[in-house]
Amino acid sequence: MISIKTKEEIEIMAEGGKILAKIIKELEKKIRPGITTKELDRLAESLILKSRGKCSFKGYKSTDGETVRPYPNCLCTSINEEIVHCIPSDRVLKEGDIISLDLGIFYKGFHTDMAITLAVGKVSPEAQRLIRVTKKALKRGIKKAKVGNTFGDIGNTIQRYVESQGFNVVRELCGHGIGRELHEDPKILNYGKRHTGEEIKEGMVFCLEPMVTMGDWKIRKTKDGYGYQTQDGSLSAHFEHTIAITKNGCRILTMV
Repeated sequence: MISIKTKEEIEIMAEGGKILAKIIKELEKKIRPGITTKELDRLAESLILKSRGKCSFKGYKSTDGETVRPYPNCLCTSINEEIVHCIPSDRVLKEGDIISLDLGIFYKGFHTDMAITLAVGKVSPEAQRLIRVTKKALKRGIKKAKVGNTFGDIGNTIQRYVESQGFNVVRELCGHGIGRELHEDPKILNYGKRHTGEEIKEGMVFCLEPMVTMGDWKIRKTKDGYGYQTQDGSLSAHFEHTIAITKNGCRILTMV
């Protein structure tokens, strides 16, 4: 069941989303060759705690078959062929890498969630294009997020644009509703057919998050069992915003 948020609840989520967007901007300033992903994680957690929020991801239990394991960190740091949910470590970023930062904050009883992909130093032209296309795919999806459209309209728009640029959208991972719980209904695919799926209604709040690959869209788990990466080792990019549906259109909550 898709929950409908009140105007007051959306305002609280917007407050948390603004804090989250500011934290992401601070993390963005630190991206350079030589820094470790564990350093980025420590900074993210410190900034969230200073804001009087909590880390949405730390301790979050995801079900993988019959195993339930809490996520051990605050930030997800996915590099190059890694797509999402990768654990920060002592791995050092190097020139030419691309990294996706995915972060959630729990603030005044509500979650917000956001992700960006960044170049580390100078990257290849094709890696730059992958990042641009993924970011633009999110913008195009957001434009379709309005009363009367369907979630299929969003997925179809994202898929058609990404594939027109010679890339692919990941099929096995998706966006999601969000609010008092980090993951709520509905699951929002980044592909599909127009005019299918649930109708979008005022008061819905959800995360759109295109995950785009340079090669094939098939994925596999990382060795530690937490993250996902492309099966063929091709580069992947990821962008995400938390958005609310109002009678006047879509409101991006994770913006400064």
